[in-house]
Amino acid sequence: MAKKPVKKSSTQAKSSFSKFDRVFENFRNDLEKSFSSFPRIDLSSFPKLSQSGCDVIDEGKQFRMKMNMPGLKKNEINLNVTDSSIEVTGEHKEEEKKKNYLRKERHSMSYYQTIPLSEKVIPGKVKAKLTDGVLDVTLPKSKPTSVPKKKPVKVQ
Repeated sequence: MAKKPVKKSSTQAKSSFSKFDRVFENFRNDLEKSFSSFPRIDLSSFPKLSQSGCDVIDEGKQFRMKMNMPGLKKNEINLNVTDSSIEVTGEHKEEEKKKNYLRKERHSMSYYQTIPLSEKVIPGKVKAKLTDGVLDVTLPKSKPTSVPKKKPVKVQ
């Protein structure tokens, strides 16, 4: 004679789920405890996005790009321009001579960014200037366009 399957009552099902929840909660707690023993990484030495921000402005005849490059000298910045993009790299290496530091927070840093352009430019006529940590690049367009006129819209 075949046995009939035993149906679990709703209280038994709830009990099974609560045991299951407790097992996972204990697992999560154990995992958090083990990760808390790892040494913390100080991310303050990495350049923040706000430090290397970039603006690209369409001025009609040309694009103008302004990029924050704090701590870099002009000989530490490299630009590579194609007719449809600009690649900016920069690297500053700190001198690591043994000195009697009481505190050392300045470190070597590097930047890399490729910026696509919405229109073709003339790579041979691009000009760049670094002033007070801001890189200002002028990228003449191969086919100048007029700057669209703006019309104010009242917000209701």
